Amino acid sequence: MSMMWELQALLAKIETTYGVDSAPAPANAVLGQNVKFTPMEATEVTRQHTRPIQGARPSVLVGKMTKITFEVEAKGSGTAGTPPGYAVFLRSCKCAEVVVAGASVTYNPISRNHESSSIYFYLDGTLFKMLGCRGTWKYKLTAEGIVVIEFTMTGLFTQPSDAALPTPTYGTQLSLVPQVATTENTPTFSIGAFTAAVLRSFTFDAGCDVKRRGLIRRTQIIITGSDERCEFQIEMELLATFNPFALAAAGTPTAVTLVHGVGAGQVVTLTQPNLQILNPGDLQQQDNVAEYALRGKALPGSTGNDQFTLAFT
Repeated sequence: MSMMWELQALLAKIETTYGVDSAPAPANAVLGQNVKFTPMEATEVTRQHTRPIQGARPSVLVGKMTKITFEVEAKGSGTAGTPPGYAVFLRSCKCAEVVVAGASVTYNPISRNHESSSIYFYLDGTLFKMLGCRGTWKYKLTAEGIVVIEFTMTGLFTQPSDAALPTPTYGTQLSLVPQVATTENTPTFSIGAFTAAVLRSFTFDAGCDVKRRGLIRRTQIIITGSDERCEFQIEMELLATFNPFALAAAGTPTAVTLVHGVGAGQVVTLTQPNLQILNPGDLQQQDNVAEYALRGKALPGSTGNDQFTLAFT
């Protein structure tokens, strides 16, 4: 019997106790896309016993883990103050969730007490369970395209099993149509006082350093740190209007804000209060129009854990 790749379901739920299956149900379904899945990744330890012959040696698999990469549409829930359907993954990528009822949901990085999740990935008639999952993410915007967040999650390996596909409940994840990145739908992109940048593309990388740590009596997926970075491509302007070389040379952080979405419950605001512009890349051109390819580091401020905020309003 052939297994059909497009017959998939992705469920996820925050764990109360690390590595203990939180049993995500169809109501915990996440509308993912462009899935890449590694069912088992491990290190091969070769047995080195002496023997009177030559040939391949048997190995033992250690450090087994599972990885999944997928995208979600970067949009709100449609109701201000209600977390988006993929909030479980932001929380599992060392983000705190702050909910203001009826108004907003905001995520910011934290340095301790990182949450974890259980992920169920169904592929046709097979269920792959990932426990103790943590990961990292990228926010990706391209002009006239659907804005997405790409998650890469790593979990402890468990043996897969045969299981029927569930009937997921997606709610507004499916019914709420994403707003493509246009002038009307992306009203704000600012670099310090420069608010008139003509934006082609933007990527924010949370840069979480995810590792499997296996010791006796404790095996975990941990996030050891992060290196938040940003890349964006804008039309070249007169230096009197915007001078990225002066910003890079000075090394002085500047605030960068990107607002996408229009309407209550559909606005997503990514703010980096202290972005240090790094060495600008090669000049680009599209349609014979000169463009800058810029990049920077999102630095912590004086209080820390404030490299960015991702707010849904």
